[in-house]
Amino acid sequence: MFTSPYPDVEIPETSLYEYLFGGIAEEDLDRVAIVDGTSGATTTYRELVGRIDALAGWLAGQGVGPGTVVGILCPNVPAFPVVFHGILRAGAVATTVNSLYTAEEVSRQLTDAGATWLFTISPFLDRAEPAAAEAGIAAEHLVVLDGGPSPSGAAHPSLGEALAAGLPAPDVRVDPHAVAVLPYSSGTSGTPKGVMLSQYNLVANVAQGKPLLEVTDQDVLLAVLPFFHIYGLTMLVNGAFLSRARLVTMPKFDLAEFLRIVQDERCTYLFVAPPIAVALAKHPLVDQFDLSSVRVVFSGAAPLDEGLGQAVAARLGCIMTQGYGMTEMSPASHIMPPALAGQLPTSSVGFTVPNTECKLLDPATDEEIPVPAPGEGTGVSAPGQLLVRGPQNMIGYLNRPDATAATVDPDGFLRTGDIATVTSEGVVTVVDRLKELIKYKGYQIAPAELEAVLLAHPQIADAAVIGVRADDGEEVPKAFVVPQPGVVVGEGLSAEDVMEFVAEHVAPFKKVRVVEFVEAIPKSSSGKILRRELRAAERA
Repeated sequence: MFTSPYPDVEIPETSLYEYLFGGIAEEDLDRVAIVDGTSGATTTYRELVGRIDALAGWLAGQGVGPGTVVGILCPNVPAFPVVFHGILRAGAVATTVNSLYTAEEVSRQLTDAGATWLFTISPFLDRAEPAAAEAGIAAEHLVVLDGGPSPSGAAHPSLGEALAAGLPAPDVRVDPHAVAVLPYSSGTSGTPKGVMLSQYNLVANVAQGKPLLEVTDQDVLLAVLPFFHIYGLTMLVNGAFLSRARLVTMPKFDLAEFLRIVQDERCTYLFVAPPIAVALAKHPLVDQFDLSSVRVVFSGAAPLDEGLGQAVAARLGCIMTQGYGMTEMSPASHIMPPALAGQLPTSSVGFTVPNTECKLLDPATDEEIPVPAPGEGTGVSAPGQLLVRGPQNMIGYLNRPDATAATVDPDGFLRTGDIATVTSEGVVTVVDRLKELIKYKGYQIAPAELEAVLLAHPQIADAAVIGVRADDGEEVPKAFVVPQPGVVVGEGLSAEDVMEFVAEHVAPFKKVRVVEFVEAIPKSSSGKILRRELRAAERA
């Protein structure tokens, strides 16, 4: 096993609200907590805490409390943190719903989670109303944050009405180890499952991340990563509030608007996924904005390769770092500290967070892989499946004891399904997904490695790699390639060009052997390549 080089942190047995706001200093209350990136409107910490308390009071008055499950279908707007923390402050359970879901998908999650309330915005009512009705949620339990009109003409309460009621926050006894949040796993490896997280899990992960992320009260964090995803919720919302930083919301990604907000709000710390990192490294629009305020760009949700990370750092003149986690781990288990970014490979995810134990298992035998001793060989372990045990690990999957048992072993180690290596100093690098490794003539090929090579090509804007069956039955790497704007396929860039470029940078067995040019690579809302969709299209 290996652990963090950082000392363990104190994790109090308390509610998330108490941990973040219970000891807030008087001088911090009038600091700006949230900025609406679209309008520039601000919310102070005093206003934020007051609204959370008021919403919790109103919910309690409606009978919402421990055991009640409340859905949130909402983009990144300033009201989202108020609703999320208001639900938890009332002792209830919040289930965050993907903003891109169809009405059928929303209904499925609400039903599976047992939700009896739903918060949304009026532009989403065309999906929220039928989804709520299908899930058995009454019209008076569907709260429209902006108070906009309903397409059906139904009367719904608004957030403004709830806050105006002026009811005091309830004196509710919260069990920090009970289920408090029900995000759903991305579904990249099967049907989405409700991940049961406690308030203690969230408190733990915010506490674990603080010494490594190095966010201060002088930082301005741009929140483009969705709050419904645990990455955005823990790292951005809760992480910013703990440090008394300023959080700038952005409801959806648009590169020009993203760059404008960074420039106008003087954002200092950007949390992104690799697709945004690709744009920052390659898109010509970046040069039209003043991004000199940015000191750190932190990437998560999918592996970031060395070349891409260095390209972003060089272009923006900032520190490029990344981390690793899963919804099931609240989410962070590994973080590269900005202060050490220049000393560690940009492709690594840094160190294990405090209070956490890890081990690597051989993918074929499940035997534990030893961590190399200092000065031993290359100083890097053999690749193996990463297992993690710590206070941030989920309680389990909702109503899925079989899936829980398959993911968490009897000793409490969570099988991540990701292949990683570790150095003698404890630096971890994620190689690829266990189930996505391509097996060619006995060799294992990581799609992420080939994707990193492809993205280094100046005429390639984006790429994904999967394994496909050749005529001889052998599995070979196939690349899906999105050309840069203006590049003509067959003239400026051909399949042969792509294959030759990759062949120059990898061992012969890793060569890309099939190329298909596409308009876009399918990705989840958190930025993960949806290779299952590419595989499904291949089989069709």
